[in-house]
Order: sequence, then C-alpha cells, then structure tokens
Amino acid sequence: MKVARFVLKIVALSLGAAAAVCAIIAYWDKLAQLGSCAKTKIQRTACASEYDDYEE
Repeated sequence: MKVARFVLKIVALSLGAAAAVCAIIAYWDKLAQLGSCAKTKIQRTACASEYDDYEE
C-alpha cells in the first residue's frame, strides 16, 4: 500500500509539473509582454532627470 501511495504522489507531482509547463507555454506572449513592460518602466525611472518634474 505504501508503494502505491508513493507512485500516486509521483504521478500527481509530474502531472502538476506538466500543467505548469503547459500554462507557461500557453501564456508565453503575455508573460513576455509583461516582462518587457516592466523592463521599460525600470529603465525609464533609472534614467530620469532630476528636472523632469518641473514645469516650464
């Protein structure tokens, strides 16, 4: 009985890992877009001038 539980745990773990991989593949374009957006926001704030907040 212990062997069957161990096998079922391994099967459940591998199915969960496969589901996670499928989710990453399915939403890869949205994840890449999110990463790109975050990268541009970080670069924009890192290179901001100290005079950007003053109006002319």
